[in-house]
Amino acid sequence: MFSNLSTTNARAGITGVCPDGSFFVVQQASEIPCKGGKRVDPADLPPIRPEYLPRPYMWNIYRESADPNNPYNLVDSVKQVRQLRNGGMPQGDAAEAGRAPAIAQPGAGALKGVPSRSSVAPTDLGLTDGELRDLFKIIELSQQSAPAEFVKQTADGREALRVTFAHAASFEGRIQDAWSAAGAAGRNPVLLFSVVSKRPETFHATFTITQGPVAAQIEATDPHQLGVLQGHLGKLARDEVVLGYIVLPAAVDLSRPLDLYWDDRHISAQF
Repeated sequence: MFSNLSTTNARAGITGVCPDGSFFVVQQASEIPCKGGKRVDPADLPPIRPEYLPRPYMWNIYRESADPNNPYNLVDSVKQVRQLRNGGMPQGDAAEAGRAPAIAQPGAGALKGVPSRSSVAPTDLGLTDGELRDLFKIIELSQQSAPAEFVKQTADGREALRVTFAHAASFEGRIQDAWSAAGAAGRNPVLLFSVVSKRPETFHATFTITQGPVAAQIEATDPHQLGVLQGHLGKLARDEVVLGYIVLPAAVDLSRPLDLYWDDRHISAQF
C-alpha cells in the first residue's frame, strides 16, 4: 500500500517528533502520542532513526505462519496425519489448515492513495528477447554510476542471491505510454530490478521504499505496483534469473537519495 505523509496541512494535521525520536502525524493535538512532543513542519522533519524506519513486518508474519516447524502449525499437522492413518479425511480446523490459501485476484480494487488505472501486463509491452537482454545490460551497467543492489550470502560468505535495481528512462516512458494507451494517465517513476540465484533459493519481492516522509511497501501481487518481464517469483533454481519492475509513488524523486528495503536488508541509493 502506498502512503504519502507529505500531504497538505489540512489533511496531515499536526506533525512532530517525540522525545524518543519517533515521528507522529495526527489530526488533533489531543492525539499526540507522547508528552513534550515538538511540532515540526513536514518539510523540516529530521532524518528518521533507523529503528523507526519501515520494516517488512507482514512478510515476517507470513513466514512464521507458513513455517512447518512453527509449533502452532505442528498441532494441525498431527491432526491431519492421525486422520489419514485412520483412513479418513481431516476435519474441522485441520481440514481448513490443509487447504491452499485463496489468492487475491490482482486489480480487484483501487489501492488507497494510488490513482486508479487499468492494469498493464508485462506482455502488453511487446518486448522482444533482444530488448529484454538490453534491460539486463542496463541494470548491470547502471551499477557503475548508481549502485543499488542486495547480496544474500551463505553462512560461509559465498553469494547465494543478488537483487539489483536500476532506472531506465526509456523503459519508464514505455510503461507510462502503455498506461495512457489503456486509458489511465500515470507519471509514476518506475525502477527495473533483476534477480540472479547462485544456488536454489526462494525469492519473494518484499520491497519497501522510503524517501523523507514518503513510504511505499510494494505489493508483489498487484500489477499496478510490480511486474515480471522474465522468469518468476518464488523458488529459483541455480543460475536462474528474474527481470521485473516496480512502480513507485508519484511523489518519489529518483534524482534524490532514497532508501530501499528487501526482507531485513537495507541500502541507500540515488538514481
